[in-house]
Amino acid sequence: MLNSILEEDLIKFLKNNIEPYDDQIYGKTYRASVTLTDETYLPCVIFRNSKPKIDLAIKRFKDEQGGNSIFKNKSKGSGYREIVKNFIISGNNLNFHHIANIEKSSFAIPLSIVRKIDGETAMSWTAFVIKFKNGQKASFGTSWNWEFFSKPDGFDFDDIEEIISGAYLDKNGEIIFHKSIQNYNEMKDLLDVTYREKPFFECYLDNL
Repeated sequence: MLNSILEEDLIKFLKNNIEPYDDQIYGKTYRASVTLTDETYLPCVIFRNSKPKIDLAIKRFKDEQGGNSIFKNKSKGSGYREIVKNFIISGNNLNFHHIANIEKSSFAIPLSIVRKIDGETAMSWTAFVIKFKNGQKASFGTSWNWEFFSKPDGFDFDDIEEIISGAYLDKNGEIIFHKSIQNYNEMKDLLDVTYREKPFFECYLDNL
């Protein structure tokens, strides 16, 4: 077993090495990879201060008591259970005491690059092509999450040269722009692999 990292060292690494993005609900969010004390490697973990989520949970409980919650149309009593369920057993939560080492995640696209992607390509779908400095290209897409993305072996998100929004690659490496869902369905057998968003763990720290 490896020794667990001190919380202060974990926070120091995040603040000194990771550019956070601001989540409208949960505040500053840091993306990283970790090794657990049993040597399990988790390539995709986000870190946040615990206060915004705790405050949100308290607000939701108060809203439910006042009959103003998002679950107000549920049958009597079940709305409160839905809120508790949402905050207690949803998500992939990680206790920082189980972390031994932390490093930058190779699956996190730099924020300066993410900001260059032009909105949704279609409802609940964003497609884009990344051109790397070595001339190679790859197609990416997400229905919601932007924190981490799968990528081809040997590709480095720090070596991105250009973003082409609303586009795919065909199997010949040519760029095809999205026109409509119908058009996409007609041509999808001609398209190259689209690398998707990756699942991740969440770790909350009181002092971050």
